[in-house]
Amino acid sequence: MKRSIALFACLAGAVVSGHAAAADTWPSKAVTIIVPFPAGGGTDAFVRPLAQQLGTQLGQSVVVDNRGGAGGTVGAAIAARAAPDGYTFFVGGAHHAIAPSFYKGLTYDIEKDFVPITLIAQPPQIIVAAPTAPFNDLKGLIAHARSNPGKLNFGSAGNGTSHHLAGELFKLQTGVEIAHVPYTGAGPMLLALMGSQVDLAFDGLGSSAQHIRGGKIKPIAVAASRRSSAFPEVPTAAEAGLPGYEVSTWYAMWAPKGTPQPVVQRMYAEVQKALETPELKKVWLGNGSEVPRYTSEQFGKYVHEEVQRWAKVAKDAGVKAD
Repeated sequence: MKRSIALFACLAGAVVSGHAAAADTWPSKAVTIIVPFPAGGGTDAFVRPLAQQLGTQLGQSVVVDNRGGAGGTVGAAIAARAAPDGYTFFVGGAHHAIAPSFYKGLTYDIEKDFVPITLIAQPPQIIVAAPTAPFNDLKGLIAHARSNPGKLNFGSAGNGTSHHLAGELFKLQTGVEIAHVPYTGAGPMLLALMGSQVDLAFDGLGSSAQHIRGGKIKPIAVAASRRSSAFPEVPTAAEAGLPGYEVSTWYAMWAPKGTPQPVVQRMYAEVQKALETPELKKVWLGNGSEVPRYTSEQFGKYVHEEVQRWAKVAKDAGVKAD
């Protein structure tokens, strides 16, 4: 018996030692970050500068692989099936806390099939309008929508995304009727908004910021408890007359379940180091996000809370995948 225990302890020690050694030599080749949306959206606004900085820190290429479709669930499913060898990571966000209550038959579970690493950005959403929209503030938007029920529409990055559910939450809180027009990502949706093919959108500041500064879309209100330091002139929804309307299009990193814990811990440390660099702080501020400070455990709890929150909104709004 003693010999068996000693042998087990030796084998366990070898596994731990092997994992530690793997973390010490990791990465020995390029690392891939799967992004479940087309290029040009809010996720890209944060993940691409992060990937570049991580590549510098790790001494290996960090490649962003855009795999869009079905509100971010196609890319998430691909990431969940990836080999848990420490060379594939996944950057998703608020959309993936919504998907469990929206899509039937998902082939992955965001809380069970991934290892949470950390939040990388937490920009508030902002209500933005087309340049030709017949309103310039929140009161004007609500008044126009009530006078023209069903005639206004809002674009989203796809069914079941945070853009979509933020619009449904807005409708629940204001009692207005606005049609939903889903696109294949935030990039295509913003192009439609700039071209006045849709009237408004509930977008993350990360993807809207540059277009607001360029005068291509109109900011209406920030869905946060305080004004954005990037756009201090834009009122919060509460200041504009809609208290309690707060939504964040947050972005975060996971690893496939089974990824060695030492590698997960190393990636967490590298991401935190990257987020503290002046270069990334400048990008984050410009995109309307402060640097979030969550441990992996805190992030896991946050995801669970978001899953519960959006399940209630989806139920109350009566929305589901087509």
